Amino acid sequence: MGETLMAKAAVLFVCMGNICRSPLAEGAFRAEAERLGLDILADSAGTGGWHAGASPDARAVAVAGRNGVDISGQRARQVQAEDFRTFTHIYALDQDNLRGLLNVAPADATAEVGLLLDLVEGHAGRGVIDPYYGNDAGFEVVWTDVVMAARVLAQRLADEGRT
Repeated sequence: MGETLMAKAAVLFVCMGNICRSPLAEGAFRAEAERLGLDILADSAGTGGWHAGASPDARAVAVAGRNGVDISGQRARQVQAEDFRTFTHIYALDQDNLRGLLNVAPADATAEVGLLLDLVEGHAGRGVIDPYYGNDAGFEVVWTDVVMAARVLAQRLADEGRT
């Protein structure tokens, strides 16, 4: 009998407006997937659409850039029903956005939906802070959190052979 092939992983990261946390999570995950040689689709979106088409917050671009990751080409968009079928994994950056995702998930959704920091041992149930109304230090905290989760997720997908 032939070997059963698993579907290629496709990961969507979701925060509120898709200009701070989820672009950073997408960038960190892309960097980690590339480091591991994984061929995985990654994107980010917001539960709200008020920033649709906007670039990531300049502070998010700056913290990613200081860490060797360019997220400047990303553009904000709102989660769509099709995302729940296109992506194998959808990760909310906090509990409010997780509830929002679960509320809009279509009946035929196939994506695994969860909280991003649930992937990191000792961080289950924790949300990534929203740095939007704070200073640069908040973006550093977000970067640290999303890098931790990106490493765990990329390694898990590599171990599962979902590349």
